[in-house]
Amino acid sequence: MHTLPNNALAMGQRPALIVVDATVAFTDPASPLGCESGAALAAIQSLITAFRARELPIVFTVNAYAHAAEAPIFRAKLPLLELLVAGSPGAEIAPALMPQPQDLLLRKTVPSAFFDSPLRQLLSNAGVDTAVVCGFSTSGCVRATAVDALQCNLRLFVITDACGDRDSAAHAANLRDLGLKYGELLTAEQAIALLPA
Repeated sequence: MHTLPNNALAMGQRPALIVVDATVAFTDPASPLGCESGAALAAIQSLITAFRARELPIVFTVNAYAHAAEAPIFRAKLPLLELLVAGSPGAEIAPALMPQPQDLLLRKTVPSAFFDSPLRQLLSNAGVDTAVVCGFSTSGCVRATAVDALQCNLRLFVITDACGDRDSAAHAANLRDLGLKYGELLTAEQAIALLPA
């Protein structure tokens, strides 16, 4: 197997934490969309605590639908997405994480948090140069958001122990690919140690 040579990226001066779809539907193992998420949620909470202590931006995304015209092809491909009704309990952020008023809460209808959304401009306005990405599911919305973060010219850090997926093989394969081509793979503890004071 041949991989391309790559360089390690350094953490920038103004990172933002992007918590992708850490909602009840994706974090409750009883949900058809869910997975075992306890360890990942604990890692996400440690990141949130560290970012808040440094007054760095935090973005939460919620994949949810308010109208039949939103992402009809995506929903046709994956019929279980019909469970993600905007305002429903499954579309709420997992109770363990508790967004605060200063956090950005962004509803989306497709995998990437950047596609057709104000996120790129909002991060630019806040002087952000680095995206620290975590959440659910690694092989879907986390990956799409991570790739688009790089395409927005942000330094990318994906937090391995703060991501979850229903498919463990897809989780591992997508993390590996993200680390080889797009950004850096760190644990929550490693990322926190690199945050600016």
